[in-house]
Amino acid sequence: MTIDDLEIYKLSIIIGEDIWGIVMKWDYFAKDTIGKQLVRSADSVAANISEGYGRFHFKEEKQFLFFARGSLHETKTFISKAHSRKLISDQKYITLNEQTELLGKKLNSFINSINRKLDQ
Repeated sequence: MTIDDLEIYKLSIIIGEDIWGIVMKWDYFAKDTIGKQLVRSADSVAANISEGYGRFHFKEEKQFLFFARGSLHETKTFISKAHSRKLISDQKYITLNEQTELLGKKLNSFINSINRKLDQ
């Protein structure tokens, strides 16, 4: 199995690319302030999943998954801020919320599966 086979990784890549496409259409001020933070937090989710996957021990992998989960929550905050500032449409906001909620649930499930492996 490779990192590309992990559903949480694939979903995090999709969310990151979707957010990139949205932010690239914003004006300079919006991109320079909230846009950079939103893109960085979204990209950090996939990056941390990837880094954890490359670790040798489950404990280390789990730690990076916790970082990914934190970045996902940060991403949700910036999505909400962008929506309230009228940078993201209502429909895109709903879609991104659904995607991030799904990823959060799958990320928690993956962390729990690692916990079970550590308990063995």
